[in-house]
Amino acid sequence: MPKAKLYRFNALDAGPEEVEVPEALFGGPIHQDLLYRAVRVFLTNQRQGTAKAKTRGEVAGGGRKPWRQKGTGRARHGSIRSPIWRHGGVTFGPVPHKVRLALPKKMRRKALISALSARCQAGRLLLIDKLGFERPRTKEGLALLEKLECPPKTLVVVAPEEWQVEVTKTFSNIPGVECARSDFLSAYHVLAYEGLLMTERAVQTLAGRLSHG
Repeated sequence: MPKAKLYRFNALDAGPEEVEVPEALFGGPIHQDLLYRAVRVFLTNQRQGTAKAKTRGEVAGGGRKPWRQKGTGRARHGSIRSPIWRHGGVTFGPVPHKVRLALPKKMRRKALISALSARCQAGRLLLIDKLGFERPRTKEGLALLEKLECPPKTLVVVAPEEWQVEVTKTFSNIPGVECARSDFLSAYHVLAYEGLLMTERAVQTLAGRLSHG
């Protein structure tokens, strides 16, 4: 049974206790190929697809023939906006298009379990019973992460009902730290950060979400 350190928000000085975590989430095999595919699909779908280069017909100017066809001793040219001219159009340049990749639901689920298991096996998973901030303060968030000895790049995962302003704004101004909801979590988000800090409620809701396959 995989284990992780659990901290109590109101008793951080008491240190962590070692608890068992769901094997279905953190004890699965690590599929490197599946993780690669999940990350590739996620990053590809973030592309806007708005890159555009002008062709020779779209570049302004070039309507007049630069010199006559024959008799000058120079190569013939019909427009100064030809792709072989400086400031000319682009041959086979990028055009706006949308690229969408998809991954089957079961593969996305297994990829997320692989990412969570990798963080747990590497000792990069920390649990906390709750995040009881009374008001959003970056100073308190920094103090908490320092107390827990979290890496500079840490992902804080909370349950949907814990997604409150007091929590999100506390971590929003800390470089390298992001707060995410457990129901929107993906393998890419887990792998993009060195450390993973999850609330107990986030683990429960994530286990319920992935148990449905």
